[in-house]
Amino acid sequence: MLPIETLATFFTAAVVLALVPGPDNVFVLTQSAVQGKGAGLAVVMGLCTGLIGHSTAVALGVAAIFQTSALAFTVLKYIGAAYLVYLAWQMFRAPVENIGGASGGIATDYGKLYLRGIIMNTTNPKVSIFFLAFLPQFTDPERGSVTIQILLLGGIFIGATIIVFGGIAVLAGFLGEWLNRSPRVQMVLNKLAGTIFLGLALKLATTQR
Repeated sequence: MLPIETLATFFTAAVVLALVPGPDNVFVLTQSAVQGKGAGLAVVMGLCTGLIGHSTAVALGVAAIFQTSALAFTVLKYIGAAYLVYLAWQMFRAPVENIGGASGGIATDYGKLYLRGIIMNTTNPKVSIFFLAFLPQFTDPERGSVTIQILLLGGIFIGATIIVFGGIAVLAGFLGEWLNRSPRVQMVLNKLAGTIFLGLALKLATTQR
């Protein structure tokens, strides 16, 4: 078992990393502002489910494939970029009355948003490579199975992510509810969200290993 000092240091580092602006927390911020804090929280849970996959991949050594195989890395990142372009297209064509899932009696599909978070996270090979470089630094082979230690650290990282991203979702959701009272602002938020998704797609498509 890793010492509490190591776990505390790791948790602090995870919180700081979660606070650094990146594709995932920007994604949460955008979805929460446009569709409400509930939608943002659904995306957060999807993103964190994706992190479970990355943690498992590191523990089993699968993440090393993306670090060593240019083809695997390229294929996965282009899949992720294409999905972000699809999300941008949806936002550009979304009617104002659908924002927040409240108008027109249309309910927000939280299951779809949860799945969106999973896809967003798992199709970014940089996350697996980051975990591959970051998690092993806090392990100690003399304290038992490294695989179990990595899974434990992955769980702690996910906990920190839920706290930070959840806070972002709630705050952005409250702000979005206030802004969405204006149809004009709703339309601007849709266009802004679509533009952000296109930017994230471009960044992912051009990223290097």
